[in-house]
Amino acid sequence: MTDAAAPRWAVFANGDFRRYGSARFLTGLAFQMQAVAVGWFVYDLTRSALALGLVGLASFLPAMLSAPITGHVADTYDRRMIAAVAYAILALADLGLLAFAHYGTGAVWPVYALVVIIGTGRAFANPALQALLPTLVPRPLFGSAIAWNASLWQSASILGPALGGFLYALGPAVVFGTAALSFALASALVAAIRFRPAPVSERPPVTWATLSAGLTYIRDHPVVLGAISLDLVAVLLGGATALLPIFAAEVLHVGPLGLGILRSMPAAGAVLTAILLAYRPLQRHAGLRMLQAVGVFGLATLGFGLSTSLPFSMACLFVTGAADMISVYIRQTFVQGETPDAMRGRVSAVNTVFIGASNELGEFESGLLAAAIGAVPAVALGGLATVAVAFAWGRIFPALRARDRLLPIG
Repeated sequence: MTDAAAPRWAVFANGDFRRYGSARFLTGLAFQMQAVAVGWFVYDLTRSALALGLVGLASFLPAMLSAPITGHVADTYDRRMIAAVAYAILALADLGLLAFAHYGTGAVWPVYALVVIIGTGRAFANPALQALLPTLVPRPLFGSAIAWNASLWQSASILGPALGGFLYALGPAVVFGTAALSFALASALVAAIRFRPAPVSERPPVTWATLSAGLTYIRDHPVVLGAISLDLVAVLLGGATALLPIFAAEVLHVGPLGLGILRSMPAAGAVLTAILLAYRPLQRHAGLRMLQAVGVFGLATLGFGLSTSLPFSMACLFVTGAADMISVYIRQTFVQGETPDAMRGRVSAVNTVFIGASNELGEFESGLLAAAIGAVPAVALGGLATVAVAFAWGRIFPALRARDRLLPIG
């Protein structure tokens, strides 16, 4: 049975995929609640766009610095247990945020320190989980598994910000406590996955060649390199997430609950698109569709930056999420579907760094630019730059533009 003909709900008959998906939903919920609470809490303490940008930098640096190690670990040890331990650490970090929110003195540096710990936990969990997914389902269901996995994550990303904004009205400690519980449950679910990897007869030596193998693999495969770097540059330039507290407070005047709703809109667009892709996977013109999606992402970001209307801003963010989901779906299929299992952890670690750079480092870039020229010009300029990148990448990576099928035939 081909992927196109496989029943779209068949992946849920797999108990391991259900545990995996449930853990992803819980962690998505926790990360989004946490992001709303940390963003509003830091902005409350500092009233500074740069301080918001530093949150993204504190989250990204651990992933960048530890990528060679985390990928090697994911290819050498039990990926389930790596993720389970990492999520347990994230639960403890959220308990630390809870304690600081309750007893803190008003200094912001302890928040950054705990965000660094959270970033480190994510740096170990993400490559392990990304590399684990292709081993849980048969290849004919792989495209649907990626789409449903993304749908579960994005569903949590819809509920999480709104729930985080609602709970923040009860106090930031309530949000951090709920996130800690979600991470703890996710840790237990991942540990309960029954899949056992084949025993490693001989662990590869820890050398620079083995640690950098993921980067070498990506460099030698122009379609994968083009897809990953396109997502990196587009979201790095066009991401507006870090500045949403400013837009909520000073442009749209909607408060923390409105912030939660705004943060939910990209996820709402993404989850609808992910469900459509699960039922109707892309069949042809995958590379061109990715370039087109990034161009639409940039135009919608420009519209959001110039908007002073809450409904129009919500619509623009919805479109950014839908377009980004198409890009993510194609990129993840390229990365996970074509990489040999023995290298999947290291390649996924590099992919995680690129994703982190596009998100967390993009938040830092947004904060710096907004501090210099203002939040509205920063977002509008980023949207225009993203459109330009989509055109440029079609010429720089002709193999990506010409790529037709998501997975190689056979």
